[in-house]
Amino acid sequence: MTEAGLAFDEKNRTERGVIYLVATPIGNLADLSDRAKKVLAEVDFIAAEDTRNTARLLGCFGIRKELVSYYEHNKRERGEFILSRVMSGESVALVTDAGMPAISDPGEDLVRLAAEHGVRVLVVPGCCAAVSALALSGLATGRFVFEGFLSMNKRERRERLAELKNERRTMILYEAPHKLRATLVDLAEVFGDDRHISLCRELTKLNEETLRTTVSEAIEYYSTHDPRGEYVLVLMGQAEYEALRGENTAPSEHSELSPEEHVALHESKGLSRMDAIKAAAKERGISKSELYKILCDKR
Repeated sequence: MTEAGLAFDEKNRTERGVIYLVATPIGNLADLSDRAKKVLAEVDFIAAEDTRNTARLLGCFGIRKELVSYYEHNKRERGEFILSRVMSGESVALVTDAGMPAISDPGEDLVRLAAEHGVRVLVVPGCCAAVSALALSGLATGRFVFEGFLSMNKRERRERLAELKNERRTMILYEAPHKLRATLVDLAEVFGDDRHISLCRELTKLNEETLRTTVSEAIEYYSTHDPRGEYVLVLMGQAEYEALRGENTAPSEHSELSPEEHVALHESKGLSRMDAIKAAAKERGISKSELYKILCDKR
């Protein structure tokens, strides 16, 4: 091993009196990093959302470790217990059933508690369904907002969506299969039938699927197809929606812009290069291919 390699290994050794946030696979076991395996094998104990699921995960890698349950309904009592052990010098890995702990997860309470008591928290990054789905969506990724799971209560769910009606950033939601159809209907009522949406399910698993469509087409599709698996919904934000429709950009705002400046204006709103060209071409009254040729010629 090189000197640099030794230094790297020393820097990443498991420390005492530390809470490790360890990302776990969201479907494919091969996504668990070597560092994550090392930390899980070396900490004093592991705090898990479901100890049975975590025991199965550890078993796949030959890791045996004390497991302590930590989930929504025991987080207050168990959080104090975990913190007291860490403050006495032990190390703990916090894991969720799948993905990054403390994101739309009671782990955020443990991190806050640790911060209040000056306890060190380190992250062992890895899979995150929300970011993975965003990258796959084909929608603007420069600015986004994560909303997690919507309420099961119909009124509360619609109130929350109403608050997002004019959200300009791309929106990310988690949804269970049995609620998907109702949620799509709610999205259509709030955001309109033609709003673009990406539906990602079973990410990294054998049946992984990404459907890039509009809300109305998604409703039609799932009227004849049963939703299966956990979903991540990525919904186009108002800024990208307006740009694609050529709305909310008065002629005075871009009539003096060069083609390059016009495209750059839409890119600054979060659109991809090609979507920015499409939006600018529509506002200039020319075809996308014509504007693209102009840009290439100027280069």
